[in-house]
Amino acid sequence: MKFEPNVYIVDDDAEMRSALHRLVRSAGMGAKSFASAMEFLDAYHSDQPGCLLLDVQMPCMSGLELQQRLKLEHIHIPIIFLTGYGNVSAAVSAMKLGALDFLEKPFDNEVLLEHLHKAIKMDATARLDRRNRNQISQRLARLTPREHEVMDMLVTGKSNKAIADLLEVSVRTVETHRANIMSKLQAESLSNLVKMMLDFRDNKAG
Repeated sequence: MKFEPNVYIVDDDAEMRSALHRLVRSAGMGAKSFASAMEFLDAYHSDQPGCLLLDVQMPCMSGLELQQRLKLEHIHIPIIFLTGYGNVSAAVSAMKLGALDFLEKPFDNEVLLEHLHKAIKMDATARLDRRNRNQISQRLARLTPREHEVMDMLVTGKSNKAIADLLEVSVRTVETHRANIMSKLQAESLSNLVKMMLDFRDNKAG
């Protein structure tokens, strides 16, 4: 099932929540509004794309506490915080935990919409990256231990002959392993394989 991106608005102030909802909808974006962090958590699933527009100060569970909860549950969604004037310490804490940005109330509508469009695009890119990494992980799981060895050496630039010498096997055996690796990982060329694995490992490390 494919979900359309939404701006998820979480603010306990009904008037502010309604105004934000109208603003987001007027800009052609989907919007869903929640009066509390718990209400959002009960309704949201990580498969749903978009971004979170979150008030810092809320009863029961604050915006920062919701951010921490999402982080603990490995739920990745760009967060833009709305803060009251002078609430700098909360904003700094939010940014340290990975918030995309924060805006002080009262804010400029056009600036907010610009941030929301950026956040939704970032979320789409991040979801595509995660999907690609998952696909590569599944393909890597199909490799035998020896194919993993050969692949690691190929990625570091070793030739078939050098790999054969290191593993004490024939060049023909290495060529067979290499062909299996290319097929299982759906790599079109050696350069494609190298780029695929370097990107995969960089993203995994990050």
